Amino acid sequence: MSTRLRGISSMATRLVLADLAADWQRSGAGEVQFESVGGVDAAKRVAAGEAFDLVVLASDAIAKLEAAGQVLPGSRVDLVHSEVAVAVPAGASLPDLSSEAAVRAAVLAAPSIGYSTGPSGTALLALFDRWGVRAQLADRLQQAPAGVPVAALVARGEIALGFQQRSELIHVPGIAIAGGLPAEIAIDTVFSGAVCATAAQPEAARALLAFMAAPAAAAAKQRQGMSPA
Repeated sequence: MSTRLRGISSMATRLVLADLAADWQRSGAGEVQFESVGGVDAAKRVAAGEAFDLVVLASDAIAKLEAAGQVLPGSRVDLVHSEVAVAVPAGASLPDLSSEAAVRAAVLAAPSIGYSTGPSGTALLALFDRWGVRAQLADRLQQAPAGVPVAALVARGEIALGFQQRSELIHVPGIAIAGGLPAEIAIDTVFSGAVCATAAQPEAARALLAFMAAPAAAAAKQRQGMSPA
């Protein structure tokens, strides 16, 4: 019997989950609907006991939910690796991102810098702290509101230099992707899925997570700027 599943995720995995959900439904396994919102909001809603079958968030957020008993123990499945890339408004000069020093220079030269509410934003601020420039940048830093892509602010010309998951940049008109960060300062996030404690169909949710982690799902992940975990 087909099953309808309800999931929630952060915005970073919105497109890849839509692709994988469509593949799951085409396989005849049942229906699935993911709601994608800001990662902080998604975690709060799961923690509040809202009825979802599964949740997909950064792995550290999933670990916190598991520790609090809000997802089923042992149900976590790592799904994708996602890198942070840098975007500028379409037509703007592309910054040099070839080294840590070059990225630091680009940041210091930018009139405005955008970052997300998710783990990538936290990691970026930690990098600025390590460089000792966060106070210097304070009046130029702009955090995108929860659920609003940094790319949208870049496309509107409100942000000169935007840092966000590549998956949230690649299909946005009005921006140019300058590239990823060099290896020494790369910001990579593993996004994982888990079965919620409120799941009405926990076994079907487990089957969907296994489906999304299988080798056959790799092409969909790569289309959306991610790689298999």
